[in-house]
Amino acid sequence: MARLLETIHIFEGKALYLHYHQKRVDASRKSLGHHSSLQLELSPPKDGEFKCRVLYEKEIQSIEYLPYQRKEIRSFKLLHSDIIYDLKYEDRDEINLLLQKKSPADEIIIVKNGLVTDTSIANLAFFDGESWLTPRVPLLRGTTRQRLLDENKIRCADIEFTKIQNYQKMAVMNAMVDFCVIENAIIS
Repeated sequence: MARLLETIHIFEGKALYLHYHQKRVDASRKSLGHHSSLQLELSPPKDGEFKCRVLYEKEIQSIEYLPYQRKEIRSFKLLHSDIIYDLKYEDRDEINLLLQKKSPADEIIIVKNGLVTDTSIANLAFFDGESWLTPRVPLLRGTTRQRLLDENKIRCADIEFTKIQNYQKMAVMNAMVDFCVIENAIIS
C-alpha cells in the first residue's frame, strides 16, 4: 500500500484547522479499508511557522515539522492530463512529471476533460465578479477548500479552461497558504 500524506499548518504552536485534517485522514483510511480512527496527536514547536508532514498507512509512520517559508507564485502553465490523485499520497511522481513541463512558469494548472482542476500543490478559485468559484471536480479535495465551502465563502462550478480569461481574479488555497489571491496572474 502506498503511504498517505497529511500536511498541517503549524503557527505559534497551534495546528490550524486540525479537525479538517482528521476528517480527511479518517476518510482516506476508510476508502483503503481501515475503519478505525487514527488520531493525529501532534507536539509542534511553540514558536514560529511550520509545515507538519504526517506520513501514514494503517498507522502513523512519521511526523516531521519543517520551517515554512512561502514561495511567490505569479505565473501558471495550463497542462492537460488524465491524472488521478484523489487521495493525498506521498508518491507524487505523476505530478512531478507534469511539473517538469512548467518552465518558465512558476506553477501548473492541471486541466482534465476540458475543465480546470488544481495546481500541483493547491486547489483553485476564480472570481466571476460576484462569487468565488472552485472547480466542482478537483484532483484532491483539500481541507482549506472544504472549510471555505462549509463557510459559504466559495462555491463549486465547472470551470472550462477555454474561459479562464473571463474571470476577474484567481486564488490558490491549501493548508499552508489558506486562501491566497494571486494578483495579476499570468496563465499560458
